[in-house]
Amino acid sequence: MPYVNIMNKNIYYKKYGNGEPVVFLNGMMMATNSWSPFIKTVSKNYRMITVDLLDQGKSDSYEGGYTITTQADFLKEFLDKLKLEKVHLVGMSYGGKVALSFTLKYEHKVKSLILSNTDSYTTKIMKEIGKTWDYAASTLDGNIFSSIVLPYMYSYNYYEKNYEDIEEKKKILSKILNDKWYERFSRGLQSAIDYNIQNRIGDIKLPTLIISSELDILTPIKYQYLIHQEIEGSKWIILKEVGHAAMYEKSEEYISIIMDFLKG
Repeated sequence: MPYVNIMNKNIYYKKYGNGEPVVFLNGMMMATNSWSPFIKTVSKNYRMITVDLLDQGKSDSYEGGYTITTQADFLKEFLDKLKLEKVHLVGMSYGGKVALSFTLKYEHKVKSLILSNTDSYTTKIMKEIGKTWDYAASTLDGNIFSSIVLPYMYSYNYYEKNYEDIEEKKKILSKILNDKWYERFSRGLQSAIDYNIQNRIGDIKLPTLIISSELDILTPIKYQYLIHQEIEGSKWIILKEVGHAAMYEKSEEYISIIMDFLKG
């Protein structure tokens, strides 16, 4: 399996295609395989790299406390190990937080920045939602956890129309939800609890694309607008009639927006 060892932690990744590197960063509960629907499109003209950071997917756990900045530092070491001098960086939700923090600290490593359904600080309501998610996961009951978390991810219409598929997701979560999974999930939530870079994002001077979802209740569009306001020359696109998980609800439109930006 493709791993790199960073500070005694094994970090898992996958790569496809050739060309300029595009690195995809996971949201909470995502892993390298979450980006699979986009492999054919991205790898046609680019080197697509998906990575599980600390406590994600097949990468090692990180038992000590850590922050979004810790994840950004591991990403820097990961890129150095792969001898990648400059990359296009795509971050979804939690991954967008990592992408922003990484860019502020290591801007010389970033060619362009793509932020999907993310924000520049953890809001009070998101902290409360995080507490609820943590409690739901601590029950180790997949049905309870899924019923509390998944409705936040999708738009009302998508949830209704794709209920059978969502029921399958619940079964998968029920199989993987154990003590270790909960501990990793809980640390991931905690790592973002004090995240706040709102006063610094104006320092980013790179080509930036911001993707919002009209019906996102986790990261409402006004929080992406704040980023758009601060990053001079940034491009902002709102996907209509979709919730937080826009990459699943309108996958073709989602990746088309990203590819058009990269080509431009």
